[in-house]
Amino acid sequence: MALYGRHGESPLPVVAACTPADCFDVAIEAARIAVEHRTPVILLTDTFLANSSEPWKLPDVAALPEIDPRFATEPNEGDRFMPYLRDEKLARPWAVPGTPGLRHRIGGLEKEDVTGNISYQPENHEHMTRLRAERIERVEVPDLAVDDPDGDASLLVLGWGSSYGAIEGAARRLRREQGLELATAHVRHLNPLPRNLGDVLRRYDRVLVPEMNMGQLAKLLRAEYLVDVDSYTKVDGLPIFTRDVMEQVEERLA
Repeated sequence: MALYGRHGESPLPVVAACTPADCFDVAIEAARIAVEHRTPVILLTDTFLANSSEPWKLPDVAALPEIDPRFATEPNEGDRFMPYLRDEKLARPWAVPGTPGLRHRIGGLEKEDVTGNISYQPENHEHMTRLRAERIERVEVPDLAVDDPDGDASLLVLGWGSSYGAIEGAARRLRREQGLELATAHVRHLNPLPRNLGDVLRRYDRVLVPEMNMGQLAKLLRAEYLVDVDSYTKVDGLPIFTRDVMEQVEERLA
């Protein structure tokens, strides 16, 4: 629903928290994307994050990154204000209602590119549809960070959401107790996906994706990157435990 549940082919950025404390950071990241790229953002959590807790140090509010809306204050094309004249991010300008000289239309009807006038032209509709998709593709997201201590692992365990703790706990125990070599990574940005994700997936002989659903991320990765990832699903109403991930890794590295 988050990735494909909107009509009119209007994709949205999607981010997912991985720990209770991470919910704070991800909320700020969602707000940054929303303001800088002029788009709604979906922030995913789940019941196991809501029912969990961890120590969390209150941040210094003054040290948090600034999110500048860059409100328009004057016309942007001669003596006229063009509400759909986009910047390099394909984000359109924002004007505070009532700003002199910056009157423009808002609403849900299809707008003409640049001018913001209402348009019923099929060519403009297709153009705007593709433009909205490209705008989301241009959202800056960090590269996927991989934990591969020795650099020789053949198996990557890739997670998202609250599976983070179980995956990292399993990796620590398997490395320490059994000397197994495995890599881990966690996806926080689900749309757009990290730019280096395809290269990371192809770097390993096998990729295991534990999920508390019927394999949604696994299907997406197969479709996007043509990589035959292994899907481990758990849908019994309980969270993924460390022992669950350990069993799945041991089975694949046996």
